[in-house]
Amino acid sequence: MELNSIKDAFDRVTKKQKVSSSKSQEAIEQISQEIDLALSRIQSATPQPDHNVILSELKAKLKEMAPLGQLEGPQKELNLALSKYTKLLEKQFNPDISKSYRNVDFDFQTVNQIIASHLYRENMFDIGDCFVNEARVEAVVDKKTHFLEMYRILESMKSRDLGPALKWAAVNHDKLQQNGSDIELKLHRLQFVEILQHGNRDEALKYIRTYIAPFANQHFPEIQKLMACILWAGKLESSPYTDLLSPAHWVKLAHELAQQFCNLVGESIQSPLSVTVAAGDQGLPTLLKLMNVMAGKKQEWQCMKQLPVPVDLDQDFQFHSIFVCPVSREQASEDNPPMLMSCGHVLCKQSITKLSKNNSTRPFKCPYCPTEVQVGQCRKLCF
Repeated sequence: MELNSIKDAFDRVTKKQKVSSSKSQEAIEQISQEIDLALSRIQSATPQPDHNVILSELKAKLKEMAPLGQLEGPQKELNLALSKYTKLLEKQFNPDISKSYRNVDFDFQTVNQIIASHLYRENMFDIGDCFVNEARVEAVVDKKTHFLEMYRILESMKSRDLGPALKWAAVNHDKLQQNGSDIELKLHRLQFVEILQHGNRDEALKYIRTYIAPFANQHFPEIQKLMACILWAGKLESSPYTDLLSPAHWVKLAHELAQQFCNLVGESIQSPLSVTVAAGDQGLPTLLKLMNVMAGKKQEWQCMKQLPVPVDLDQDFQFHSIFVCPVSREQASEDNPPMLMSCGHVLCKQSITKLSKNNSTRPFKCPYCPTEVQVGQCRKLCF
């Protein structure tokens, strides 16, 4: 959603409001001064003052000042800017979005499970437990257990305690190796640096022999670097390896641990609910415009298999490759999958059917090279 225009309109309203307020305050002060002056003349006159003359002069003075005229212009400009701002809000934040999505029969138990999982994933266990009890959500105990363990490890890392993280990595050593992760070595490296910082050279040497040496086959240069660090025990900040002391290593490793933890328990690193809401927020303006256009043409879009306009989303929300046929310009689907031809070019199935005149034995020329292709030689591609 484009918010720059809304921000600009809001800034204009704020500016006009400040001008109007300043003019109002100035007019009030002028009126107050004239009234105070008239009262002073009435109270200080030695002979009996003519109240009617003083009041008449005050009235004439106020009429000459025309305070209402001074306020009228800025107030009109403020009202105009405010009117445009409210209209822009109504246009951008369409309150009726019911026609911009398909009518789907939701399984509320599944939706509640997604919400509960999101709360546990975001480290809001008290709120999650309250929601689970009130909504009577089932089958989320395992998720809560997993995320409790993950956040317990991450909280320990914040206080520079690597014990729980190292224990978790040791238990899942084989799975981490299968995934090609070297997080266990990185955890041991941080622990080694912590020992070295306390100046205990013998303990650091014992630690590297016991826990880091087994990784020598694949990470020998890294281990050589750590061995050289032993010479700088207690004064690593003055060594050529001072980068090992950077707090950024702890932050990056905590994020990597969360990724690997979620991967091992079959969860995505980001909350599916957060990703869905964010993607919907990006796609909603396009759907709202489509809704208005289709309503004007008295056409129904909810029964369409494919939207007549593309819904552009950021790369963060594109989890699967999308193929668009270069001949028909249509996006591939289950009924119209991409097909690899013998020449190496790819077209959608329907385009191949049209080019072959619906004859599986009739050869046809590839539209991008001189190769003669037969339908029987084409193979379905799976992205």
